[in-house]
Amino acid sequence: VQLQASGGGLVQTGGSLRLSCVASGSTSGSYAVGWFRQTPGKEREFVAAISWSGRSTYYASSVKGRFTISRDNAKNTVFLQMRSLSPEDTAVYYCAVDYTDGSGWFVTDYDYWGQGTRVTVSS
Repeated sequence: VQLQASGGGLVQTGGSLRLSCVASGSTSGSYAVGWFRQTPGKEREFVAAISWSGRSTYYASSVKGRFTISRDNAKNTVFLQMRSLSPEDTAVYYCAVDYTDGSGWFVTDYDYWGQGTRVTVSS
């Protein structure tokens, strides 16, 4: 499975971005998708996750109410809509898949990772 994350960029405080994560390759079967983010010198942290059906979504407290995760299984794509961005959201954002469909909060819950897309929020 290959994951391609895109949609990052430079945005001002209060702005919005929508990240996309496209899965390709051996994508048969159901899987949850998670978004994580990482800044230099820090561990990768959970942002949001969505189950295969899309009925279950989970968010870190720091993004709840501002970020929305969604998916289009027909296009093997998961989205992360980010609103009201602040400089604290600046990071490289990674998507990952979990073939147990567990929508876990930990890096070790996920089987495959994308290369990351950089989000920079200016003050």
